[in-house]
Amino acid sequence: MSRVELNITSNARSLPIVRSAVEKMASMEGFPSDDAHELTLAIDEALANVIKHGYDGQPDQPISIMLEPVRSADGRAGLSVSVRDQGRQVDPSTIKSRDLAEVRPGGLGVHIIQSVMDEYNYSCPPNGGMLLEMKKYASKHPSTGESGGK
Repeated sequence: MSRVELNITSNARSLPIVRSAVEKMASMEGFPSDDAHELTLAIDEALANVIKHGYDGQPDQPISIMLEPVRSADGRAGLSVSVRDQGRQVDPSTIKSRDLAEVRPGGLGVHIIQSVMDEYNYSCPPNGGMLLEMKKYASKHPSTGESGGK
């Protein structure tokens, strides 16, 4: 499969469409269902953060999601994902997971991204907004079922 680009607005009603596309693409690339679910959750959290923090909940702002098949060094299937917005820029070094000992609802998006994704990088493009680039590799080789580890 080749690269897929989704352009949505910052409306939470767009998220189920993105989730379906990510799940389908991960499945087509040979991801085990648990890996596909984790990948989908991480992307969903990234988009929710863009909507809430980058755009302050404004429902009509642009978000671009790029999905591209990749392979790990040991041959496992993977997906490279980029999430690009035109929202408020923040210093990437300040994007941190909250203390998990602090019991309260919400605020786990960064923690989920860091836990699920094999690689992730936040950056501030020169023309504004934020760019989040992530990669997730399947935990098993699709043909053998052997674990590839993280």
